[in-house]
Parts: sequence; structure tokens; C-alpha cells
Amino acid sequence: MKSFAPTERFVSEVEQRKLKAGYVFIGDEAFFRKQCRDAILTHLVPPDVREFSLYEMDLSDSGIGEVLDRARTPSLMAPFQVFFVRGTKNLYGRGKHDDEFAAIEDYFKNPNPDALIIFVADHISIPADVRKMDYQDKERYEKIRETLGDWCSLIEFARVEDNEAAKWALQIAQNQGVKLEQDAARELVDSLGGDMMLLANELEKLVLYVGEKKRITLGDVETMVLAAKQRSLYELTDAISQHDRVKALQVLDAILSTGDGEEAAIGHLYMLARTFRQMLVISERNVRDSRALWQVLWQGFRVPPFAAEDIIRQARRFKSRRELTRAIRLVAKADLAVRSNPPSKRLILENLILDLASEPRVIEPGWQQEELPV
Repeated sequence: MKSFAPTERFVSEVEQRKLKAGYVFIGDEAFFRKQCRDAILTHLVPPDVREFSLYEMDLSDSGIGEVLDRARTPSLMAPFQVFFVRGTKNLYGRGKHDDEFAAIEDYFKNPNPDALIIFVADHISIPADVRKMDYQDKERYEKIRETLGDWCSLIEFARVEDNEAAKWALQIAQNQGVKLEQDAARELVDSLGGDMMLLANELEKLVLYVGEKKRITLGDVETMVLAAKQRSLYELTDAISQHDRVKALQVLDAILSTGDGEEAAIGHLYMLARTFRQMLVISERNVRDSRALWQVLWQGFRVPPFAAEDIIRQARRFKSRRELTRAIRLVAKADLAVRSNPPSKRLILENLILDLASEPRVIEPGWQQEELPV
């Protein structure tokens, strides 16, 4: 699979000890970064000498000169050293960096064969379709390729297309002797917004949940994944639909304080958008009870049974289609902001909740408001 190829190549090089002196992990897909890191820990950094052979450094706190000096110096306690260097974007900030790149070039002309330097460039987002890559990210990528790329191998961590993510889930389940049904795999990927780290975690939980049954169905996904996330989510949308900003922020804080916190932001936004779309259907079809609800929401788009009455009640609090489509647009805007690698995903989520829970503005007579498409 295309998105997995760079990581598989790096892991193979680690296993075979056919390593370059330096690499750049470029991209913000944490799932692949963890796989590469795990391979390094398994094959290059034995647990008993890890304290003396694994270094986490950040160019926001340390200069590149300090990193290179440490890499040049052999360790008396460990046969091999690995340096994870974060804050790579500091090499491309304002001002001249000629001296820093000259020092990097000088090191890689004669690197320490018992040291590995990995620059982490997670400030760049690479979409599954590179043609849709943000212009600023393209510029950042090219600068790295034209500088660090002269001495280091670039390992891309791009987002995964939904069909590749589903294939991966099917294969991982099969490797563990579990049959993951096709529609369950699709629902699992859809419900988590294509977030591979979340997908891996939820799939692990599902395998444990089905136990000896050895089969994961759509119902299992809806029960274990959607229901678990939507219990708190429906508390959040309940506060939003009542325009209770204080309670909404309290519920959001509780959600972010559990599980993967801010790192699950994309999944939370996906679930919010999904819920508002369900409310839109409920509102347009004038659904009044749970029996009618199952008729208008198709399989894969249904709500957990416990939430049926809640979502109908919440949908009726919105007075018009305009309010619901506004909510969907706000969530979509927040999703774009979260995917741009912001300083604080929490701040984006908090601002979104404040906007969603605000009373809709009254349009004065004589003013026209454009009805934007959903």
C-alpha cells in the first residue's frame, strides 16, 4: 500500500542494519512515526543501555551544534546511539541559518558510524493525495528536501486513504485470527476520520471485545466504538443545543482529559459533524419517535439505541435547517484548522464549542443572508 511503503522501507533498513547516517521523518501522521520508533527501540536500542543510547533533543532548546557534538562523541556505555531531533522547523525560521547548515554538512561528510540522527519534521502535513497538499506545506517540504535532503534520507508520513486504512485493518485482524467484516472495517475507518493511531487503538479493543467469537461485525463497531465516543458526545451536543456554553466547555474538558486528549481532535470533529448531519436528516424528515428514526437513518449512519431519544430531542431544539448547516460548516472549518498542525488543538476545539453553543444572531429585516451549501 502506497502510504505504508516509506515506513516499511525504513523498518526494513533498521532490521537489516543498512542505515543511513541521518533521516528526516517528515509529516504529522503519528501512527507511522510510532512504528518507526518502535523498530528503532527493538533493533538498535537494547533496554539495558537505553538510558545511555537514546536521546530526545529539541532545537527549540538546544542548538544544532550541541546535537552534532553529542553524535560525534562515542558512548562508553552503549555501542550505538540514536538522536531524535525535534523542532526541525527552527532551522528554517527568520534570519540566516547558513552556519547551521554548514555544520550539518560538515558532520555528514564524516558521520559517526555508531550514531543515527533523526530529524522530526512533524510541522508539515502530507495528505493522502499530494496534489491537495497545502501551499505552505509544499514550500516547507521543498526547503527540507533542498537542504537536509542532501545528506539525510526523507521518510514521508502521509495521511492514509480510507480504502488503504480499511485494508490495513482487515489484514491486522486476520493476522490475529479474527474476521473483520468489510462493512465493519469501513465503518471503523469512517467513524474515526481516517486517524490511523485511533484506528489501531480501537481495533485492538474490538479484538479483545469479541474474544472467542473471532468475528467483528458492524454491530460490534457501532457498540464499542461509536457508542463509547458518543455517550460523552451526546452530552456535549445536548449542552450545545441548549446554548449552555459553560456546560459545553465542561463536557469538552472531560472528553479531552480522557483517552488520547487533543490527539483525538480529528475523531471528535468527525463525530460532531456526523451527529449534526443526523440531526439535519431528523429535522428535515420531521422525526418524532425512535421507530421513525430507524426508517430515515440508513445502516452505517444510525445512532446507538441509547441515544435515539436524545438526538431527536436535541434536533428539535434547532429551529431551522440554517442553524444545523451553520453548525456543520463550523465543524468543517475547525477540521481544516486542526489538520494544519496548530500550536493548540484544544484552543480550536474550545472556540468551536463556544461558536456552536452561541445563540444564533437575529437577522434584521431588509438584510439578506446567503444560504451556503452543505
